[in-house]
Amino acid sequence: MFFDHHSQPLLPRRQFVRRLARYAIYALAIIVFSLFLGMVGYHLLGRLDWIDSFLNASMILTGMGPVNPMPTAGGKLFSGLYAIYSGVIFLSVVAMMFTPIAHRLLHIFHLEGAEKSS
Repeated sequence: MFFDHHSQPLLPRRQFVRRLARYAIYALAIIVFSLFLGMVGYHLLGRLDWIDSFLNASMILTGMGPVNPMPTAGGKLFSGLYAIYSGVIFLSVVAMMFTPIAHRLLHIFHLEGAEKSS
């Protein structure tokens, strides 16, 4: 199981930090994969060199917008689809990073509520 059950005691701080680090590694892996996907697409379909492909992919992935105009129809189509994909990935990574924190807060509130009712 990924998270502790509400009837279990609160996870010690050291293990909680380890859990946060694990989720940060998952998020970083998703970001690196998405950046690679964007770089390959901009290089092959947008006919940009690798450094410009990196720049465009990273700017789209962070929500800043494209840098270079796309000279081909395939590049424009890829750019639009990659922008939609990047929006979903951004929200997913943010949710992934906050999930352990939200779970811990809810667990604390549940434990406090159980102590008051006892």
